[in-house]
Amino acid sequence: MLLTLSLIVGAIGALYLYLVWNFDYWTKRNVPGPKPLPFLGNFPSFFLRNQHSLEEIDEIYRAYKSKVNFVGLFSQRSPRMLVISPQLARDVLSKQFKNFHDNEFADFTNKDADPLFGRNPFMLSGEEWKSKRSEITPAFTTLRMKALYSLIEDVCGRMTTYLKANQGAPLETKELAAKFTTDAVSNCIFAADAQSFTDENAEIRKQGRRLLSTSPLALLVLTVMSLCPPLARLLKLRLIPKDIERFFTNLMADAVRYRESNSIKRDDYLEHLISLKNKKEISEVDMAAHGVTFFIDGFETSSVAISYTLYEIAKHPAVQKRLRQELNDATPKNDSITFEALQELPYLDQVINEALRLWPPAGLISKKCTEPIQVELTPNQNVLIGKEVCAMISIWSLQRDPEYYENPLKFDPDRFSPENGGVNQYREKGCYMPFGDGPRQCLGMRFAKMQVKRGIYEVIKKFEVTVNPKTKDPLPLDPKEFLTMALGGIWLDYKPLE
Repeated sequence: MLLTLSLIVGAIGALYLYLVWNFDYWTKRNVPGPKPLPFLGNFPSFFLRNQHSLEEIDEIYRAYKSKVNFVGLFSQRSPRMLVISPQLARDVLSKQFKNFHDNEFADFTNKDADPLFGRNPFMLSGEEWKSKRSEITPAFTTLRMKALYSLIEDVCGRMTTYLKANQGAPLETKELAAKFTTDAVSNCIFAADAQSFTDENAEIRKQGRRLLSTSPLALLVLTVMSLCPPLARLLKLRLIPKDIERFFTNLMADAVRYRESNSIKRDDYLEHLISLKNKKEISEVDMAAHGVTFFIDGFETSSVAISYTLYEIAKHPAVQKRLRQELNDATPKNDSITFEALQELPYLDQVINEALRLWPPAGLISKKCTEPIQVELTPNQNVLIGKEVCAMISIWSLQRDPEYYENPLKFDPDRFSPENGGVNQYREKGCYMPFGDGPRQCLGMRFAKMQVKRGIYEVIKKFEVTVNPKTKDPLPLDPKEFLTMALGGIWLDYKPLE
């Protein structure tokens, strides 16, 4: 009995030492930061889910603001630097890219254990990342965006039909936007009708929800991957369950088979993947991985962006009226807007840019140090940042900082007007980056912008949008979600104007 007790105590002691042995990493380098907790590090909300992690990080950001360029933190037992200075944020993403060219999740999975995420450019590192990115980049040219535009317009028509059929009832707008983006990207990638607006149990929509699951099991997998990567590799843990992998791989294979057997030509993303298959002999799994990459980039973050933009438009009737006037003025009578005309709507750009400032869909970027570098902590002190240390950049905090934005919690599209210098002045300062920055800026940014613009155009031109009382005010973030999703949903009313 005594031996058993001794072994238990010894095991607990060993685990404790394993969890805290590195906690002097920043103090040895004279880098300030809040005291970490065993196992939880500086981010207990990741496990307790009592607060969104962005809000937790924002509290630290504000506590050390104007004191240092970065703060020393710990994610569980791993040292992290939270970037405070916008100039340092920009340097990490651009000027110092060769020192921080990998994303934090690069070591979390691999192509054998998790074929779809393991081939995702977001997960890849080094030369492999460059190779995969070069395969995808040509899919987002202006010519291809124009070719995809008609497919987006078709989905907009379905959304209008859905809104008119449900008039009089408040709609949860994140789900409405997800239906729209799921149908759009499914059409562009897999040449498939997801039927999100006609079937509440549509299979592609259901599997799309599961792709970015925040379930307790997904949380456990991420914890093991973070705490003990060798164990995660030994157990062959994966971020995408096998059945979801099989669904999207089969979906891609069926789409390719149908198009090739019927000699169909359509200048969409699927056509680009077929061209890659023929030129570079990429496998079906590689094609499915590219498809899932585009699917995730195109449906989830874009739906968050659309829902918050509609929310702010609904909250501000004067903005809605002015925007609708611009849309009407740009549209020929009894016709729809062209791709070119959609790109030339300054106030629509301002409204979307301001919504992305207040509500960036992915509010945090984390870049892994791949080559040691001296980083300025204060004007009088540089600190050597070693390999594997991640630089965390809180887009949420930078874009809501009163030092860079006057009255930052106010929704004010005019702060991005051409007369006020547009968005470039904020980008150059490093305090506006909803799509990231530098060589690893979001691959699907151009498609996402087109999709968001066309979706907002469709709704605001044809419907009066108001906030339903079911929506909480002020709007809180859901602590169980990784992205900036609203707790309780965004409930809006849509009244047809025709």
